[in-house]
Amino acid sequence: MKYYVSDIEFDFNQELPDYYSVTLDDQESIINDNLGVWDASDPDDLIEEITANAGWCVKSLSWEHQLS
Repeated sequence: MKYYVSDIEFDFNQELPDYYSVTLDDQESIINDNLGVWDASDPDDLIEEITANAGWCVKSLSWEHQLS
């Protein structure tokens, strides 16, 4: 099933070592890289696919089914 992701929020505030920080520009780039059409079996799989792709946990997600 295809899903169109129109908005996404990642947990960029999770605990990380001090030497690793994500700039606002990097955050914006990560978000933009994960917007658009995704192929997943269900909404839970969609979240797993995006998390695996981004390397960040998804806090919230706006999506709709993409029609063929």
